[in-house]
Amino acid sequence: MVVLAASVLSKSGKVLVSRQFVDMTRIRIEGLLAAFPKLVGTGKQHTYVETENVRYVYQPIEALYLLLVTNKQSNILEDLETLRLLSKLVPEYCYSLDEEGICKTAFELIFAFDEVICLGHKENVTVAQVKQYCEMESHEEKLHKLVLQSKINETKDVMKRKASEIDKSKIDKNKGEKGGFMSMGSGRIESSFSDMSISSSGSGFGSSSGLGLTTDVDSFSTKSKGRQLSSATAPPKGLGMQLGKSQKTNQFLESLKAEGELIVEDVQPRAGQARVAAAAPTDPITLTAEEKLNVTLKRDGGISNFDVQGTLSLQILNQEDALIQVQIETGGNPGILFKTHPNMNKELFSNENILGLKDPNRPFPTGSAGDAAGVGLLKWRMQSADESMVPLTINCWPSVSGNETYVSIEYEASAMFDLRNVVIYVPLPALREAPNVRQIDGEWRYDSRNSVLEWSILLIDNSNRSGSMEFVVPPADSSVFFPISVRFSATSTYSDLKVVNIIPLRGGGAPSPKFSQRTNLITENYQVV
Repeated sequence: MVVLAASVLSKSGKVLVSRQFVDMTRIRIEGLLAAFPKLVGTGKQHTYVETENVRYVYQPIEALYLLLVTNKQSNILEDLETLRLLSKLVPEYCYSLDEEGICKTAFELIFAFDEVICLGHKENVTVAQVKQYCEMESHEEKLHKLVLQSKINETKDVMKRKASEIDKSKIDKNKGEKGGFMSMGSGRIESSFSDMSISSSGSGFGSSSGLGLTTDVDSFSTKSKGRQLSSATAPPKGLGMQLGKSQKTNQFLESLKAEGELIVEDVQPRAGQARVAAAAPTDPITLTAEEKLNVTLKRDGGISNFDVQGTLSLQILNQEDALIQVQIETGGNPGILFKTHPNMNKELFSNENILGLKDPNRPFPTGSAGDAAGVGLLKWRMQSADESMVPLTINCWPSVSGNETYVSIEYEASAMFDLRNVVIYVPLPALREAPNVRQIDGEWRYDSRNSVLEWSILLIDNSNRSGSMEFVVPPADSSVFFPISVRFSATSTYSDLKVVNIIPLRGGGAPSPKFSQRTNLITENYQVV
């Protein structure tokens, strides 16, 4: 079988799109296509016409003809199969089957025809595979973007180093001087010095000078669209030196405004915000109980894997609070196995549920409030095959009806937890546009790059323990919609571990230090396969 050309024509014979798969001159293909409307008869049942040299195999599509021009030695059955495949592809790429719709998507149709026919022979592909091949991401493009991003990151690092060097040199240069200030932001350093007036009782003289210095480190020839210039606050009255704006500084700012630069002169609110952030209250002792959930559910019901791993970590800000012991209380779940840190006194924990170091005179390590990891005190693990322990179950029911696939998804949440920030990720077949969501409890978003439908529920509590979503996509196999991934968090845990008291070990009857406890349950890997 050799297909010479695949074309889309109007009923009047106007050629809208034509793709040739063998070498032929333009005059010949134009002559073959111009002869086709004269050969098509009316009221005939067959959809092919033969001449001395070629065979026309065609199919009417509304006001158009989809035409294959083949040689007479080709297999008519294979030609009809190719024609049927192309007739399914044309509506996939054209929103309207008329002359305007075909012309708008001409290149997309040509690319699709090339995936179906290669050198005149039909490829063994389906409509879904053709769409996937045409929309496939380029590995070279990804590699180019990664290299470009690495160069950008490297340039930013160089920027920061240069900014630090310039900042240090300015500080060394202005050491011992008063009335100057420096501010660094967005990769550049700006300094401005204002007038200084010096007077004496015997004789008087005054001088006014202004200097505006701006060093851009972002690039050698690029200017940022917005600049932030700062002015220092005036010192208290009674000092001999005062800070203010000189006439030259005002002219410099006015020239920047005339060039279209954005000038923000008031720095006081930003300084106030910085002071508030620095004085944020923090508890001297913080204990964090976190559990990570790994669950694999079967699409037809049942559990393949259910694993909970928990940790209790300790953060201490001040060294004077480090000589302590932690008394805890567990929920009494027999399926949970606890394991203390090797430096912990295991007998003390087993007998009294108190976490303390083997050496009572040794303090716990201290760290900054930004150290999210803390010091690990206790670990635990729970595994189960009981489906009632699963906090959230997902049921997915895809069904094909005609040229559409109806997908119904429902969730059922256990009463054990109130789930927050729930996101259900449903994979979809390759689509040209977003799916038609007909009903949903919550919100949805379509990630076209990864072809994933994201179903979001902000909070699942007693008011919405169950919910559903229904959407429609083109025909697809049911296995395409799996595995479904789920992400959520909760403020309670399976272990129900609570910190009862902090016991100080320093003498003198010191009171128990203040502490706070954080409890969090998160999903590490939660799927329906």
